[in-house]
Amino acid sequence: MNHEEGAVKFIDPRRQERYLGFLSNPKRREKFLGELAHCKALDPKWVVAIMPNQQNPSSIANLLVSRGAPANCWIISENSTLDAQEMELVKALEETIGQDMGTFLSCIPGKLAYFENEDGRCILQR
Repeated sequence: MNHEEGAVKFIDPRRQERYLGFLSNPKRREKFLGELAHCKALDPKWVVAIMPNQQNPSSIANLLVSRGAPANCWIISENSTLDAQEMELVKALEETIGQDMGTFLSCIPGKLAYFENEDGRCILQR
């Protein structure tokens, strides 16, 4: 499973096939990315809250590493300068946190990710 397929595993199962179709088609990818800003489709059973005093790049990186995250992550983001690239986890968090743009940082495909959008921040773990 690649990182993009893995990110969709954190979405409500009823929407996964649709979102996979968006991500697998370059012409439709923008549709998926546009929905990230107010994404209500995350499956709540995989959402891990982040305490308010830990919502900064270094604390979130430590939380992810303690759960098994490697040094690099894959980015899926409505921020076109970050989307579809691999980046060092801490740098990706620094570029993402506080931007209020829908973004997945996939650490372990389908197992561990960070998600942020205009509505908040969370860790996703299966």
